[in-house]
Amino acid sequence: MATQRPQRSPKLDKRQVVGTALRLLNETGLDGLTLRAIAKELDVQAPALYWHFKNKQELLDEMATEMYRRMAEDAAVAPGDGWRERLLATGRGLRAALLSYRDGAKVFSGSRFTGTLHAVEMERTLTLFTEEGFTLAQAVRATSTTYLYTIGFVTEEQGVQPLPGERREGYDVQERARRMADFPLSATAGAEIFEDYERHFEEGLALLITGIAARYGVD
Repeated sequence: MATQRPQRSPKLDKRQVVGTALRLLNETGLDGLTLRAIAKELDVQAPALYWHFKNKQELLDEMATEMYRRMAEDAAVAPGDGWRERLLATGRGLRAALLSYRDGAKVFSGSRFTGTLHAVEMERTLTLFTEEGFTLAQAVRATSTTYLYTIGFVTEEQGVQPLPGERREGYDVQERARRMADFPLSATAGAEIFEDYERHFEEGLALLITGIAARYGVD
């Protein structure tokens, strides 16, 4: 006997499902975000969601795309910016967008964008870099390294502070220093690792940009 597909719900469209999923993400985190929980929030049966998404990864791909769409709408990249300013603006913008959602970096990491919206900004960025003396390969390496730095940084940041103003249990810097008293440098380093993420992120971006300029000999 052929398996019947679930009936399409007239209540649902893909953007509605994704919007609900992003809202629930802040409440449940990625581990608690299930199709069943989303369906309950939408007051439909879970099988209705399979008309739009075959599995959770497809949903995550669309969530990451929507996160990017919202970030692009808020992007403030000045037309006259050079490559340094472009890296700073995109790194800062991506971090801010990811921090807007609990586990935002985990959702973004490894997801595949749907559509080609992201290619618009990519083309502009690669054009800017090649016009300023980078080869295409160098432009890709510079931008992707900055992207990966930002994703990795925010992943670790959200491991300590899932949302701004929250702090996970077990990351008390003073308690850590007491436990590691026999290792004075490591104990003192806790404040540099687990606090003041804004400053640390900016310093990391500056290190990257300085290294890119030195490596590729660009102004």
